[in-house]
Amino acid sequence: MLLAIDAGNTNVVFAVHDGHQWRGRWRIMTNAARTSDEYAVWLLTLMQMSGLRPIQITRCVIGTVVPAALYNLRRLCRDWFSTEPLVARAALDWGFAIRVDTPNDVGADRLLNALAAHTLYKGPLIVVDFGTATTFDVVDADGAYLGGVIAPGINLSIEALHQAAARLPRIGIGRPQAAIGRNTVAAMQSGIYWGYVGLIEGIVARVRAEYGAPLKLVATGGLAPLFAEGTQVIERIDQDITLEGLRLLCTRNPAPSLPSRIRAELE
Repeated sequence: MLLAIDAGNTNVVFAVHDGHQWRGRWRIMTNAARTSDEYAVWLLTLMQMSGLRPIQITRCVIGTVVPAALYNLRRLCRDWFSTEPLVARAALDWGFAIRVDTPNDVGADRLLNALAAHTLYKGPLIVVDFGTATTFDVVDADGAYLGGVIAPGINLSIEALHQAAARLPRIGIGRPQAAIGRNTVAAMQSGIYWGYVGLIEGIVARVRAEYGAPLKLVATGGLAPLFAEGTQVIERIDQDITLEGLRLLCTRNPAPSLPSRIRAELE
């Protein structure tokens, strides 16, 4: 079985794949200071509730955009699953070209999304990920990663609006019934929601025009279903696309070996 770990700026997602299907998914808030033992107490309890045992895990893979979190996640894999994790990075075999100026600067999540999207849906396409940042990544017909767009995430924008304007409250995100808000909260909800719909449609239109050919659009992230209600440009939603990218990356790359020191300690 495979333990896949997707560490984002807001949450860390752990998931177990048995070779045929995902057997469980668990989410915890990202905290770079959280120790491997703290992860283990939480994760092993949830795995047990799903009928899974640590000894069943034969491979681990980590994709992270939070470098400070990597040390303890790697320790978790070594100490509790006796496995050296494969860490997603540009130097691995992705099966496609990374056609940007500095491949090592591309976030692992964006490459993982590109890998899974091309494998599952073929290209050319755009992957929109509604995370801490809202990213648009362009994948060529042959699977090559061409770059993309990074915009502030929805929740970041809401928080910035609240922090910068003394009289504006902190609001939740939702689809407003009308564009014209009759009160402050309704006006803010309209600006956030329809503003982001406009951002999505505008960026997708410009990318398609620049690319010069039709591009499919796949969306992921917790807010993808909400924004799909407000626009026709989102053709498909896939909430597991980053996890699928981690699984596919493992099929293309050999499992790393545990360092001899760690292996000796385990024995």
